[in-house]
Amino acid sequence: MTPVNRNRLIALGALLFAGAGLGFIAFGNIGDNLVYYWSPSELISNGDKAYTATIRLGGVVQPGSIQWNEGHTTLDFRVADGPEADAKSVHVRSLETPPQMFREKIGVVVEGTYDKSGVFTSNRLMVNHSNEYRAPKEGEEPRKWQDTLAEGATTATATPPGAP
Repeated sequence: MTPVNRNRLIALGALLFAGAGLGFIAFGNIGDNLVYYWSPSELISNGDKAYTATIRLGGVVQPGSIQWNEGHTTLDFRVADGPEADAKSVHVRSLETPPQMFREKIGVVVEGTYDKSGVFTSNRLMVNHSNEYRAPKEGEEPRKWQDTLAEGATTATATPPGAP
């Protein structure tokens, strides 16, 4: 076998191997592992399709919708398309302690499932924030962030999430 024919055979084998891998990705069950990213209005408009998939729901925490039950570590709130009062929103229930920066009007992404009762059950809660850190000013309480949550939340206890 000449070196040219051997190189052609190696190239053909590599192309067949790459094609088989691409075919597996395209036609295999990889679609079962996809996570869709939707806004509240997209989630509502997709109807039955939304009930079977794992979804990342992104939006803004609607003002006045936070309900925190520390005894059961249950957090209920609404994720809306925007900060406006009439924006489409979805009721979210999370069974984990929220991040310290969680508050009204902050951008969030929750991952979980949507059921036919209209409740989005979250198993992961992430907040959007800047990467800038500002140390507390002289005389300022380091835990002042709790005030923003406590002011707008209807809580089962007086302690906001994340407090010691």
